Amino acid sequence: MKDLYEYQKNTIWIKEYPIHYAGTRFNSRMTVIRLSNDNLFIHSPCEIDDHTKAAIEKLGKVEFIVAPGSYHYFYISSAQQAFPEAETFICPGIERKQPDIEFDWFLGDRPDQRWKNDFEQGLVRGNKYIWEIAFFHKFTRTLILVDLIENFTDETEDVSWTLKLWWKAVFHMWDNPKPAPEYQLGWKDKKAACKSLRRILDWDFTRIIIAHGDLIEENAKEVALHALRQPLASKV
Repeated sequence: MKDLYEYQKNTIWIKEYPIHYAGTRFNSRMTVIRLSNDNLFIHSPCEIDDHTKAAIEKLGKVEFIVAPGSYHYFYISSAQQAFPEAETFICPGIERKQPDIEFDWFLGDRPDQRWKNDFEQGLVRGNKYIWEIAFFHKFTRTLILVDLIENFTDETEDVSWTLKLWWKAVFHMWDNPKPAPEYQLGWKDKKAACKSLRRILDWDFTRIIIAHGDLIEENAKEVALHALRQPLASKV
């Protein structure tokens, strides 16, 4: 597991960590954001071991723990144990997949009053398999996603041959950013999806932090438009 590292000066930190899913191996990301009140917002936490906890505590007080998507809640309890005073927010639907999860609030289209100066946010609608909340960090113009876009290339580290095979031969998303396969197979209401995605694309982002694959740091708006072209094809 790699160390937490600074991504945007004194504002955003990232930690990459390995996961195993459906016979494949690849990395995921936790993002830590300093809010305008100087407290911390943990997005999609990894397992919080003593080393990681100490690194985060050096940055400040954790105020919020966020499970932003249908597949990004597995280490919520670890984060809660590490930072018991923090409030937990989850993407709708997680409570059905994990009935014993403890949380304080649901995430939705409107940011909590305590972080409204820092973020815009929106629920990605229209899919029968997967939901997530997209966050736009205003001060750094950073879009923060989990599974809505994946970006695996020959430069991506720690990827198993099984994932490379599936992403190249079946889903055609190697070196071709696209939504996770669950998204691609599950668009049931493209009209609803198109409406929520266009709202997200209206935000003035210049970079995208994603959970899986290489970060998108050049031509971010164009990359997102291309990656989301299938659901965007529907008219609202």
